[in-house]
Amino acid sequence: MLRNKLKNHQIILASGSPRRQQFFKDLDLDFEIRLKEIEEIFPPELQREAITNYLAELKAAAFDGELKENEILVTSDTLVWHNGKALGKPKDQQEAFAILKSLSNATHEVITSVCFKTDTKTETIFEITKVTFNELSDEAITYYIENYKPFDKAGAYGIQEWIGFIGVAKIEGSYANVIGLPVDKVFQYLINLA
Repeated sequence: MLRNKLKNHQIILASGSPRRQQFFKDLDLDFEIRLKEIEEIFPPELQREAITNYLAELKAAAFDGELKENEILVTSDTLVWHNGKALGKPKDQQEAFAILKSLSNATHEVITSVCFKTDTKTETIFEITKVTFNELSDEAITYYIENYKPFDKAGAYGIQEWIGFIGVAKIEGSYANVIGLPVDKVFQYLINLA
């Protein structure tokens, strides 16, 4: 459906995330992947979706002056917001353990921003999903980290993995957003562009 609507456009996904790439395949989109190294640093005063909006737009800005008339660039950023701070990707096993321990028996927010950039305009949307974890034992956390190595995931977990099956008590909002992309909103945005 989208493929036909967007046949006069070239979609570019600027994301190395295999999960986001799979979502684009599942939307039956023709797209190409173009990656640029971006240092993901944001001003310390930013909070919640202001951070993900900033980073998604920063990733898009790397393509300034490069987009052709029919190209639509899509960039994205996801973070976990918990106890007033942003939880990104853990740098090691200890940090992953500390993050998951803090999420245990608590509710956090998963925030994803998606930036759409053409040669004439840039627009950003975001989605917030609330996720509540059961109490996680130290053994369960250690098992998950050792077997699933969630070092490329914001908040040190993938909801679609073992920890999501045994640990998540409740979710309010988009499940796909927690995986890394609010697919319904991306679909709506692209269909309205066509």
